[in-house]
Amino acid sequence: MPFDTPDGTRGGRQPHGRILRWMNAFAAKRISRKGKMPGLGFDALVLTTVGRRSGEQRRSPLGWFPGEDGSWLIVAAAAGAPKNPSWYYNIKANPDRVTIELPGRTVAVIAEQLHGAERQESWQQIIAAAPQFAKYQRQTDRELPVIRLTARPN
Repeated sequence: MPFDTPDGTRGGRQPHGRILRWMNAFAAKRISRKGKMPGLGFDALVLTTVGRRSGEQRRSPLGWFPGEDGSWLIVAAAAGAPKNPSWYYNIKANPDRVTIELPGRTVAVIAEQLHGAERQESWQQIIAAAPQFAKYQRQTDRELPVIRLTARPN
């Protein structure tokens, strides 16, 4: 399915800046070791994408939820900001260059945006496990994209 969610016109403030970069680096190190998002308690991974403009690798710590057949579900929430996070556009531009880090391993993945009933079913699972995502959805007028990451066959 295509990565086709447009930016919205309203929402919360999207995190950015030097402090966020430091916090993301700290979180990524911890996630690579323990698999948990610091301070939140749910499972987390480090998503590595290739920048659509820079061509450089970008690492983003994200919470994940179990999907079908051992896949990982992530949400392009950006804390309810009006714009999709940069990593969403990086995946769209370079879908064949996405990996995730979990404790003790790195996995090359195929990323697919969910739509329709499949998205709705996954969304209900996500907000039951982490209600803050429902709050993020209420803050913005864009539909928060749900992305399924599946291990790429060798």
